[in-house]
Amino acid sequence: MAGIGISMIVIVALVGLAFVGLLVVMAGVGMYNGLVRLRAESRNAWSQIDVQLKRRCDLLPNLVETVKGYASHEQKTLEGVISARNQALQATTIEDRITAEAAVGRAVKGIFGIAEAYPDLKANASFISLQEELSSTENKIGFARQYYNDATTQYNTKLEVFPNNLVGYTFALKTSPLFTITNEQERDVPKVNF
Repeated sequence: MAGIGISMIVIVALVGLAFVGLLVVMAGVGMYNGLVRLRAESRNAWSQIDVQLKRRCDLLPNLVETVKGYASHEQKTLEGVISARNQALQATTIEDRITAEAAVGRAVKGIFGIAEAYPDLKANASFISLQEELSSTENKIGFARQYYNDATTQYNTKLEVFPNNLVGYTFALKTSPLFTITNEQERDVPKVNF
């Protein structure tokens, strides 16, 4: 009888350990799947930014050509826009793309600065249309960046908290970069003169 009691205790203990092991595995799978879902959402958010950045890059050659007709001696600024655009299109990592796109944004501001000195250019229908399209695209980029940063922050936070960080480390999951202001010029409040 004592042997049967001990055997029964061992069996119950083994079943209990198997159950606890199954719960641990299921929790790990749940954490991993949650991390993968958030990473996929972050990647989708990046692709939304990428679409808008590509649209902006597609608009720039037309804008440069329009400005060339009025301000041909502003060649350095125009070449800077095309150079920044080409660097953005060639960037392969998110970090490189973020840096390159900041340069594109500064270059576009330079073109609009040129337009201020040329009233005929500011009145040109093609320039006005391109300026409106770029402005609309910049707004879409802003919203897409916000969504990307929100999705990426959720992913990064979940990846870094315990016990998810153990699962993330096990599967070599990495945090994703956020879109941030890359230089102090972008932080400056624009000056308005009347």
